[in-house]
Amino acid sequence: MNLRNIAIIAHVDHGKTTLIDRLLSQSGSFRDNQKVAERAMDSNDLERERGITILAKVTSLNWKDTRINIVDTPGHADFGGEVERILNMVDGAVLLVDAAEGPMPQTKFVLQKALKIGLRPIVCINKIDRPDERHNEVVNEVFDLFANLDANDAQLDFPIVYGSAKQGWMADTPTGPSDNMAPLFDLIVRHFAAPSVEDGPFRMLVTTIEANPFLGRVLTGRIRSGTVKANQAVKALARDGRTIEQGRISKVLAFRGLERQPVEEGQAGDIVAISGLTTATVADTICDPAVANAIPAQPIDPPTLTMTFRINDGPLAGKEGDKVQSRVIRERLLREAEGNVALRVTPSETETDAFEVAGRGELQLGILIETMRREGFELTVGRPRVVFRTDEATGQRLEPVEEVIIDVDEAYTGAVVQKISERKGELRDMRPSGAGRQRLVFLAPTRGLIGYQSELLSDTRGTAIFNRIFHGYAPHFGEIAGRHTGALISNSDGEAVAYAIFNLQDRGPMFIEHGTKVYPGMIVGEHTRGNDLELNVIKGKKLSNVRASGKDEALILTPPIRMSLEKALAYVGEDELVEVTPKSIRLRKAILDPHERKRVSRAKEAESAA
Repeated sequence: MNLRNIAIIAHVDHGKTTLIDRLLSQSGSFRDNQKVAERAMDSNDLERERGITILAKVTSLNWKDTRINIVDTPGHADFGGEVERILNMVDGAVLLVDAAEGPMPQTKFVLQKALKIGLRPIVCINKIDRPDERHNEVVNEVFDLFANLDANDAQLDFPIVYGSAKQGWMADTPTGPSDNMAPLFDLIVRHFAAPSVEDGPFRMLVTTIEANPFLGRVLTGRIRSGTVKANQAVKALARDGRTIEQGRISKVLAFRGLERQPVEEGQAGDIVAISGLTTATVADTICDPAVANAIPAQPIDPPTLTMTFRINDGPLAGKEGDKVQSRVIRERLLREAEGNVALRVTPSETETDAFEVAGRGELQLGILIETMRREGFELTVGRPRVVFRTDEATGQRLEPVEEVIIDVDEAYTGAVVQKISERKGELRDMRPSGAGRQRLVFLAPTRGLIGYQSELLSDTRGTAIFNRIFHGYAPHFGEIAGRHTGALISNSDGEAVAYAIFNLQDRGPMFIEHGTKVYPGMIVGEHTRGNDLELNVIKGKKLSNVRASGKDEALILTPPIRMSLEKALAYVGEDELVEVTPKSIRLRKAILDPHERKRVSRAKEAESAA
């Protein structure tokens, strides 16, 4: 059977997973009466809740006499490490672009990676049914993007299809016919070549890894040469050619629709998953024992943000989760880093029972924390910090810079430009994007963007669309102003009382409500002034035997600010931590003892004065 290996690449929310849904259903991959969830490829609970793709996944379908292996890739820049690996496994890419939004930062990122390894993408202008679609301008913008990324003549001569994945049609012209996906299927088979196969014994580069309770470690990749069968003897080579382990393949699984099915033999050119090995991981080469050289693997872009993961050492530790020891947290983080090459885990140099976890962005690290808390972990995490570098030639300190694209209503443009300028961002481009909106392009230090998204949404009444992507390293930008407000800190242990909260409301908005358990050092609200303030939120009303109509007030409490995980990570300061348990997210000071906090604060002031 003919074979094609392709990836669907695009910016977040441009319709990759929906497109794959339609391709699967129209190719006959599902039974007529089969119940299939919307966005079938988003199998993870977090993916379903957030409506985003986090992990790259493979599916397969048959069109006429050709089998097409399709890889669904994440759209967020934070999960770009997944995209980089996947592109080594395919021979072609379908670049999906929104007919109204046009090319966005992640479009540029994934296209750059695809062009670099010599792929010739098909451009698919999706969401042509939107009332604000502007397909002619978008096609011109896509061509300019190809040219800016140094595409060669063959890559610049890209075929284009138009359509609506949601409505289930693609066509060679924007006007239709709007019948089905056949034009896209035919173009994929016609435009992309069959996978190139090398001579020699079995070799395969591992691109994704997962743990299966029955099969153990499952490694997915494309077979470069030879064939693989169950019970075949193989060895695993590291990038430098070192032998990591030797073993036997227990199962060979091929992708058929949404299922993985055992097959007798995996052929060269096909994408398969194999089990049986215990140590091999991503970027390793699985091969016949006679092979001596590893397959070269693409280097992955380095992490730009780091966070400290520590044990939960607060008074409420162990009350809500069952995985609290540093040993268990360490094992879980190392297991995550094994499968996700964009993460780097190292023991903390300043603290015991703490680990530095470096990744691509706040979202990637936030997803990891959310996954761990759902598994029953309790931990505390510090504020995200950027990963600095030193220029070897000049000795200058460098920090990561991001390209930021914000689509915003014209009325809020001034507020956005002012806020990003305060965070040392520089406006690079400003143009209308239709329907009374402006598209602003900035270059801003990653350090200044930490926690900015929630501020942007409140400044623009929730109407702004915020996109960012790593741009490069630049000389240190100097001091960037952080949070302007202090914290309201509990000075006692117990349950918060409505009477106390009511009388403290004029100090600032609260994060807790009546009945919330508090402890000394826990942050219970935001002070309206710049300094921290300790207060008692468990103080009840003194009872007396006087009963008068004017004596008892009706307690009307202002609803507390609910802290989601992302909001909490963006909010905390340098001396604060987020306590994460399966049931709660609390903010606290890193040092709970007030006297010790004052002593450390004075020592820091004296050090800075000196």
